[in-house]
Amino acid sequence: MTTASERPAGAGRPVIGITAATSAIKVAIFDMRATFTPQQFVDRVARAGGTPVLLPPLPEAASAVAGLDGLLLLAGPDVEPARYGAERHPETRSVDPVRDEAELAVIAEALRLGVPFLGICRALQLLNVLRGGTLHQHLPDLIGHTGHSPGLRDYGDQRVSLEGGSRIAKVFGSDAATVPCHHHQVVDVLGKGLRATAWSVADGIVEAVEVPDHPFGVTVQWHAEESDDDRPFLALAEAARHHRGTRGTRGNGGAGAAG
Repeated sequence: MTTASERPAGAGRPVIGITAATSAIKVAIFDMRATFTPQQFVDRVARAGGTPVLLPPLPEAASAVAGLDGLLLLAGPDVEPARYGAERHPETRSVDPVRDEAELAVIAEALRLGVPFLGICRALQLLNVLRGGTLHQHLPDLIGHTGHSPGLRDYGDQRVSLEGGSRIAKVFGSDAATVPCHHHQVVDVLGKGLRATAWSVADGIVEAVEVPDHPFGVTVQWHAEESDDDRPFLALAEAARHHRGTRGTRGNGGAGAAG
C-alpha cells in the first residue's frame, strides 16, 4: 500500500484560491459584514477536482498565492476608471477600490510565480488594466445595443470565435462557442504582453484575453459559471495539478541540493 510519504510530488487535489467579496449580509436576526464567494464557484472547483479556498479582498491575500496551485478570479464591480487614467462614466457603478487593489496584487503575484489562473468577466478587465490597458466603460455607447447584458439579472448568449491554437480554443476543442455574457465594459486598448483570443461574432468585442508566456493565464469576458460546460474549470484544475507537481519537484530538488 502506498503511504502519504511515498506519493509523488503534487499528488492529491490541487488547492485553488477563489477571490471573495466583502459585503453587508443578514444571518438570522443579525446584520453583519461578511467575506463570501457564491457557492456555485466553490462547487465548480470541487467538481473539477480541486480543493477550493477563499481569498478575502485584503492586500495580504497576495501573500497566499505562493502556497496555491491555481486561482479562480471572479466577476464583480466595475474597475475604478482612475486606474487606467479615465474619468468616470455615468454608467460606471459600484466601484470598490479596496477590492481592486487586493485583486490586482493577487493577479500580479500569480503572474510573477507562474500560478495558473482562470479569470471571469471583471478579472479580464483587471488583468488588462494591470498590464497598462484601458477599458470602454459602457459598451452600449460603442455598439448601440445591450445584447451583452440585456437586463439586471439576465445573460445574453453570444456566439464567439476562438483563435486557433489558443488555450481557450483548446479548452473547447473548437474554433467557436456560444457563451453567456453579462457585462457592459470591455477592452479598449489591450495591455502589454496580452493576447486577445476570442471575439463576439456579432460585433467583434474581445471576449477572451490570455497571457501567452504564462503556464495557464486565461481570462474570459463571459460568465463560465452560468454554463453547464465544465471544461474551463476542468482545464484550470488540470493546470493547477501540473503546477502542484512541478512546484513539489522544485521544492524537493532545492532540499536535495541544500543537504
